[in-house]
Amino acid sequence: MRADWLDPPSLKDATRAQREIAEACETEDRIGEVRLIAGTDTSAKWRDQRGPIHAAVAPLRWPSREVLPAVTVTRIPPFPYVPGYLGFRETPALVAAWERQAEKPDMLFVDGHGRAHPRRCGIATHLGVLLDVPTVGVAKSILCGRVEGELGEAPGSTAPLVDRGEVVAMALRTRARALPVYVGTGHRVSIDTAVRWVLDLAEGRRLPLTTRLAHDAANAARRAFLSSPRAVGGGGE
Repeated sequence: MRADWLDPPSLKDATRAQREIAEACETEDRIGEVRLIAGTDTSAKWRDQRGPIHAAVAPLRWPSREVLPAVTVTRIPPFPYVPGYLGFRETPALVAAWERQAEKPDMLFVDGHGRAHPRRCGIATHLGVLLDVPTVGVAKSILCGRVEGELGEAPGSTAPLVDRGEVVAMALRTRARALPVYVGTGHRVSIDTAVRWVLDLAEGRRLPLTTRLAHDAANAARRAFLSSPRAVGGGGE
């Protein structure tokens, strides 16, 4: 794991790191046996640009879907908030949570984009390449590109999200009449495989189970932190 890919010293270095990470990303399946999967997410106090990031890795046994205890970490982000560079704020805490996992997941589902990013380095790609783990991006809104064609209303309907002539993700309807999610390669997982996994894990809900569990765990960590004496000083681990 290259230090400058995790904590670059400047915005210029961050741009270079994103382009290098995008080059290192694998967009075809290289997954192996899957026995443990996990969702990842972060939470932070609304509009707080300097406060801590609360990161969660929420694992599931596969294929039993047995929910295991989530691992959470609270860290002060080393990088300021800059649109398009969110990975540098969130990945240090997510990597720290990953490192605390006694049993490492075989696949990660990240709340955010993978290749559907102006420099093809959304947080799912960033984290996947850093850890060299099969990773899927599941985003709730579009960062770049546009959906081409008509997205059907039935669950399982898809339409490509295209940016500068490249299919960077799929708009996926996971539940009838619900807004779509945007599913794509993070690292070592093809778009088609990513869509199949997310649709299976959605279980009739808009977001996959992995994302829901990680979201709940990260928010619980934030609430616990804000109710603790540490929150008075605004610090983290």
